[in-house]
Amino acid sequence: MPSDLNRPTGGGRSSVPELLGSALGQVSTLVRKEVQLARAEMGEKFGQASGAIAPLAAGGAVLLGVLILLLFALASLLVRLFDLATGWAQLIVAVVFALVGYALVRSGLSKLKTSNLVPDRTAEQLSRDAQVAKEQVR
Repeated sequence: MPSDLNRPTGGGRSSVPELLGSALGQVSTLVRKEVQLARAEMGEKFGQASGAIAPLAAGGAVLLGVLILLLFALASLLVRLFDLATGWAQLIVAVVFALVGYALVRSGLSKLKTSNLVPDRTAEQLSRDAQVAKEQVR
């Protein structure tokens, strides 16, 4: 009889509504714990990302300093040593130090890749939880 499904049976067994309520409570607790884990792990990842700011700032400062202080001095040196035209000397100096600055900026950007910011442990735990939930539903 369908009404028998809602009543506790002998032997201390729980009814279907009690089992569903218990399962929903456990899933709710699990989701709360996973969100807490994700928050903690994202905080850790943001801490790692903040470490990439220093190389980016240093790269920018180096580029600015180089462009302002050394470009004209090195271009003048090339003009005197190799008897180059001023324009060619400035172009050579600019290209060389642009490459140095580019390398510093790329170094900082590589530390900011989105793959480094993914909460790996949380993703793995969620995958395991999903597998456990599937097995219990069967």
